[in-house]
Amino acid sequence: MKSLKVRDYMSTELVTFVPTDGVMQAMMALLERGISGAPVVDADSRALVGMLSEVDLIGVVLQDTYYNEPAGIVADYMQSEVESVGPDMDILSLAQQFVRHHRRRYPVLEHGALIGQISRRDVLRAAMQFSSD
Repeated sequence: MKSLKVRDYMSTELVTFVPTDGVMQAMMALLERGISGAPVVDADSRALVGMLSEVDLIGVVLQDTYYNEPAGIVADYMQSEVESVGPDMDILSLAQQFVRHHRRRYPVLEHGALIGQISRRDVLRAAMQFSSD
């Protein structure tokens, strides 16, 4: 049986943010690209430091509406506790992880560095390709 690995289906052309990016600019970038979230990386090392998602950005809307405060920066809203996966994880194990944890995407790290991202849609694409082989 053929083994399908994360590295074979992950996206490597990623939209990323740094913690000091303006949160309104980050929101615009997600909306323009039609994506629901993106990794946040350290400006110098490019190490993963968080994730910013649509849910996180709803906090921006709430803060602006209720407190009439300026939006702030990505670091104010991102999730800094981020689960990641490795590039050699098999797709079946990843599919089980998606079901258990109800995530939309996982950053893919190799030797601590962000090398890609894999989504539920990527897993479905892998399954379709596997079933047609």
